[in-house]
Amino acid sequence: MEQSELMVRRIKEGTVIDHIDEGKGLQVLDALRIDGQDGSLITLAMNVPSGKSKKKDIIKVENKFLKDDDTNKIAIIASKATINIIKNYKLIEKRRVALPNEIDKIFRCTNPDCITNSTEHIESIMDVIDKDGMVLKCRYCARILDVSKIKYN
Repeated sequence: MEQSELMVRRIKEGTVIDHIDEGKGLQVLDALRIDGQDGSLITLAMNVPSGKSKKKDIIKVENKFLKDDDTNKIAIIASKATINIIKNYKLIEKRRVALPNEIDKIFRCTNPDCITNSTEHIESIMDVIDKDGMVLKCRYCARILDVSKIKYN
């Protein structure tokens, strides 16, 4: 049987998000509001074989350098993700995501009566009340959110 390798082009400048839980790459792009509209080259590899876990997703975004605030927003989606900042084809910074104390504008409250789901156009703010258990609470209506049922803005 012939073996084949995954060939994904190296990037000169930008960010590589690695070790994303399998099948979550699109959610990460959505949470970071990366949609390619700015003309940057985006590579998304899904369900890639991985040594640590069976499969993972990888995102490469050229000419975009994510800040800590941006990358920590994805911790609820991909808690094992690593962020690699690349300059001139070299890794200059590697960091792990960490759940912030609050998450702004990414998730909508699951309470249909919450003011963030009204016509008021109020952006949601979720307070992280348990980082290990990934428990969030809406700052406006105090609903405790089930991470698996969160809706994205």
